Amino acid sequence: MTEVKDGIIGTIGNTPLAKLKSLSDDRFEILVKLEFYNPGLSIKDRVALRFIEEAERLGKIKPGDTVIERTSGNMGTGLAIVCRAKGYKFVAVMSEGNSVERRRMLKALGAEVVLVPQASGGKPGYVSGEDLDLVEVKTKELISDLSAYRPDQFNNPDNARAHELTTGEEIWEQSGGRIDAFVSYVGSGGTFVGISRALRKHNKDIMCFPVEPVDAPYLAGKEIKSTRHRIQGGGYAFKPEFWDDSLVSGFLTVSDVQKACSTGRHICRIFRGCQCGSCTEAQGSDEWKWNCSNCSSGFRHEIPFHGSLSLKWRIVFPA
Repeated sequence: MTEVKDGIIGTIGNTPLAKLKSLSDDRFEILVKLEFYNPGLSIKDRVALRFIEEAERLGKIKPGDTVIERTSGNMGTGLAIVCRAKGYKFVAVMSEGNSVERRRMLKALGAEVVLVPQASGGKPGYVSGEDLDLVEVKTKELISDLSAYRPDQFNNPDNARAHELTTGEEIWEQSGGRIDAFVSYVGSGGTFVGISRALRKHNKDIMCFPVEPVDAPYLAGKEIKSTRHRIQGGGYAFKPEFWDDSLVSGFLTVSDVQKACSTGRHICRIFRGCQCGSCTEAQGSDEWKWNCSNCSSGFRHEIPFHGSLSLKWRIVFPA
């Protein structure tokens, strides 16, 4: 990488794909797409750029206008960076249940942060579907009051399109087309849908697994016990308008938070404090269970694979 990028926006995308050697073995090779190389430290920067550039192309916004979005953090960070670079004011609307660190990050990037009180019984650090409903109401009020443009990440198909055109294609090229499975936690759904769609265009046999909290497996069609959990940014028991069930090979759930966090800390040491996802172990015989963790939210999933242990699986995570 020797060229000089044309501003901060030019640094979005084309992130490395790395093998986790210490967690791979003769059965599994774990690859992680290192999205913390983006300026906002997350995969959402790609979508933020796509949203604003498409809005510009369609004449929906012009420099000096206000952009507003309901966010739990990462999308807001991406939009704050892109909007500042392009001359737009950005307003992030979020629940008081979201972490204080996320609010500080947004403000540091020049965003105006509007906090919405949690629903009755709400607990800091646990954002529920009910909390998000209140954030949605406030966001709609502000759109009218501020005459603002809202990208609407939860319903805008450009969310998935950004990953279909960039992240998924990068993974395919960087891996040399050697991928057996892709796994992604579901927030707005854009990462899973977009990357899965891109990979399946190249190889229809690639297995794609969305992940939900164990108490809110809404997409899997199972009982919803609670949408109040510690994994911010997802698990709110709803289906995005652009969701595509045909891409799903099976549904996974997040559990065992404390045990997963120890593995997450191990991954942090590998990548010097990055936010990333990885595999902890593979076990079983005909049915394999692959336990994964994410060091930023501390989640763990069990992925069933059916087949011969003589095969070596290559599995990709977005970090």
